Amino acid sequence: MYRTRYFSTLVILLSLAACSSISQQSLRGPGWYLVKPTDTLYSIAWRYGLDYQDLAQWNGIGEPYLIKPGQQLVLVQPQSLPAQPATMATADRQTPRPGGKSMPSTSRGLPPTAKQETGRAPAKVKSLTTLPDKVVSWRWPTDGKLLNRFSSRDLSKRGIDIAGKIGQPVYAVADGKVVYSGTGLADYGNLIIVKHNSTFLSAYAFNKSRLVKEGMQVKSGAKIALMGTGKSNQAMLHFQIRKKGKPVDPLSYLPDR
Repeated sequence: MYRTRYFSTLVILLSLAACSSISQQSLRGPGWYLVKPTDTLYSIAWRYGLDYQDLAQWNGIGEPYLIKPGQQLVLVQPQSLPAQPATMATADRQTPRPGGKSMPSTSRGLPPTAKQETGRAPAKVKSLTTLPDKVVSWRWPTDGKLLNRFSSRDLSKRGIDIAGKIGQPVYAVADGKVVYSGTGLADYGNLIIVKHNSTFLSAYAFNKSRLVKEGMQVKSGAKIALMGTGKSNQAMLHFQIRKKGKPVDPLSYLPDR
């Protein structure tokens, strides 16, 4: 009798495990993402070149945009998904030019794109109004020689590299909230991402150490990290600005120096 009950229970458990396995397998593949312990909604959106607001909306996630390990997220607009997970599109390579037309951003009614990418800083700022957001006053994240220019076609140049000294202070380029502080994004090392408003995010990569934690509010010019070394072992900061999830040329927004 006990053997019969044990056998029946075992059969039920195995059946449930099989169903769970099938369910998990059906969600794997391009267009889906399994959340890791080090992830935040913002870091996932950053990794795939998405607007974090779109990513939240597609997955029914409201503010403060909390996710948990093991959760599966759709990376493309649900209406565009066929029976099987959809294939991710290539990233938009257009960027704004100073004084030119604005970069076309991903709207919620169109399929998005996804992509598998020592002294105090100058006080001079340049303002940019992005309604309905508040004015963003930009400043340089650190002092140093510019090592490269922005390129939308080169994954390693989706921002600018600034040379300096190991341990040199890195500053927030504008007021904002730290939405990522960690090492979970490949190719960025010790990374900090700051949200300035619903349109703009900035990122500071290859830090020797991070001085802020996720959820902290920072003011423009606040010291948030110490400079480390890049892939070539040269002391430098890799800096990016993202507009609605898309990399844009930081030199179009930072003040002249």
